[in-house]
Amino acid sequence: MNTGKTVFAQVMEHLPLPDFRKCVHRYDGNYKVKTFSCLDQFLVMAFAQLSYRESLRDIEACLWAMRNKLYHMGIRGGVSRNNLAHANETRDWRIWADFAQVLIHTARHLYADDSFGIELDQTVYAFDSTTIDLCLSLFPWARFRKHKAAIKLHTLLDLRGSIPSFIQITEGKVHDVNALDDLIPEPGSFYIMDRAYLDFERLYLFHQSLAFFVIRSKTNFKFRRLYSHPVDKSTGILSDQTIMLTIFYSAEGYPEKLRRIRYYDVETDKHLCFLTNNFLLPALTIAQLYKCRWQVELFFKWIKQHLRIKAFYGTSENAVKTQVWTAVSVYVLVAILKKRMGLDHSLYTILQILSVTLFEKTPMLQALTDFEPGTEHSESRNQLLLFN
Repeated sequence: MNTGKTVFAQVMEHLPLPDFRKCVHRYDGNYKVKTFSCLDQFLVMAFAQLSYRESLRDIEACLWAMRNKLYHMGIRGGVSRNNLAHANETRDWRIWADFAQVLIHTARHLYADDSFGIELDQTVYAFDSTTIDLCLSLFPWARFRKHKAAIKLHTLLDLRGSIPSFIQITEGKVHDVNALDDLIPEPGSFYIMDRAYLDFERLYLFHQSLAFFVIRSKTNFKFRRLYSHPVDKSTGILSDQTIMLTIFYSAEGYPEKLRRIRYYDVETDKHLCFLTNNFLLPALTIAQLYKCRWQVELFFKWIKQHLRIKAFYGTSENAVKTQVWTAVSVYVLVAILKKRMGLDHSLYTILQILSVTLFEKTPMLQALTDFEPGTEHSESRNQLLLFN
């Protein structure tokens, strides 16, 4: 007798299917499709991410071994390497990009009240990019250097909950600063960036949009000091200045005043210099905000270790973007699951538990909470002893 739902089906119950169908309809994803729908494709790709499958053959073998449970997992179409490879190759990757944005919107609403270490009412973003190396002979469209291919993930991370609110996938040779052109600044929000994004004309657009930025300055930075504000050097703040740019093209690109803060980080024994257009927050808070930028580096490290975005199931640009966006969707879905169920475990722990319980028909909350790492289970008195 087949009773209950698999853990995989319970996870997928958190998907907003009406919004998913809108995304599919927007790009005619199911046009002339008879046996392997876009929903089947997403579920199979989500299974591959949650169970750490390495290849199309790996996915096919595992699902074929559990073929009597596929219907109850929500997978209605025939699963094969050819079906999945063809779907990843031909169906518009923007379906999964739009659906990931739907999940991101839900997750950001759930994590809106979370703290990220600094008491600040405004939304704070960290913007950075990471490079994923590829084989040039297999991915010729992603040429990076003479004998190397790569893609870049330009990511805007909401520090409340570490939710990526914007992701752009480009070729590896695209410079980081060009990704700023596709951002739409939110008034009142803070954008924390490394010095690779120091372009005064682009930063002035943030200022005109009433958004704030905190960026690290370069060593050859030229300026004219207007005012020096008193600082408490015991906090690590060395100077707090109001400045104007002096280089012609820089001053033409950013004609307003800037705030320059010099800070000594005791932990790393480094002298850092920041530029910002916010003149109200204390200088120490500005330095602490920049320190929070490290969360986006941890996010990149995490997804590379725990999601399948380094070994790809297809070699075309569409297949690569499809896999990256479905991986992001799974990451955000697990974050939504964690918040809705009130779980204290890390996303890593939740993923590890899900990876070995996807086909089990137990309540998901029980599977995720009947777990206490570091504890030893007491021996049952009814258990026979192998050795006396």
